Amino acid sequence: MARRTGTGQVLVLGLPLIALAILIVGPLLATVVVSFWEKQALGMRPGFTLKSYTLFFEGVRLTVLLKTFWVAVSATALMLPMAYAAAWAVAFRLPERQARIVLFLFAVPFLLNYIVRTFAWSDILSRTGPVNRALQAAGLTAGPVDWLLYSDFAVYLGLITAYMPFMVFPIWLALAGIDRRYLEASWMLGEPPLATFWRVTLPLSIPGVVAAVIFGLVGCFGEVAVPLILGGTGYQLVGNAITSALDRQVSRPWMIATMAVSGW
Repeated sequence: MARRTGTGQVLVLGLPLIALAILIVGPLLATVVVSFWEKQALGMRPGFTLKSYTLFFEGVRLTVLLKTFWVAVSATALMLPMAYAAAWAVAFRLPERQARIVLFLFAVPFLLNYIVRTFAWSDILSRTGPVNRALQAAGLTAGPVDWLLYSDFAVYLGLITAYMPFMVFPIWLALAGIDRRYLEASWMLGEPPLATFWRVTLPLSIPGVVAAVIFGLVGCFGEVAVPLILGGTGYQLVGNAITSALDRQVSRPWMIATMAVSGW
């Protein structure tokens, strides 16, 4: 029986892990292998060369990578306290029914495609958008404010609104799972609320914080639509830089075929 139980556990746990390894680790390993191949006119040729890495670290791509890393880290640092405060309020200050409503409201934006939401921000922040009209109507500015759109401000605003809800949910799950008796014991021992938070609540919610940071950092690092729509065509991050390179590679064969057919 023990042997059968052990075999069953291996099958139940091992098969999903193998599937994840094939689906996640496999493509990453394939990407690493292809990165050493030699580039040719319309694709890659099997071989071994470091030319791609040399071009990357000597060209503008390294600057784009460093900028992307800084934007992802700083945006995650801005989102984390806001997400934690929202999750803490939902977990400790709202009744269960109201908490469900608030969590549902956090999830409502996901019913709409995030590209549409990003274009909505582009309209809101434009020179003729409601924000500029409100500023001018209040007499705060004499004309439209240009830095609201196609700027770092617009990119950070888009990233925060797109990925902060992803950070709220894991933090809320960690906070909601804390045994309230720990907090009561801290209060009974004379610890003030702030000390209880730093010594009890925050340490017990670290797993949720780590998950939230991963969601925010990875999402911001690979973002494509936000820097392109809200930052403009000259705002290059890794996501839209890769997309632009892929678009050129895909469109080149079509362009050659069109020229051949048309007699060029």
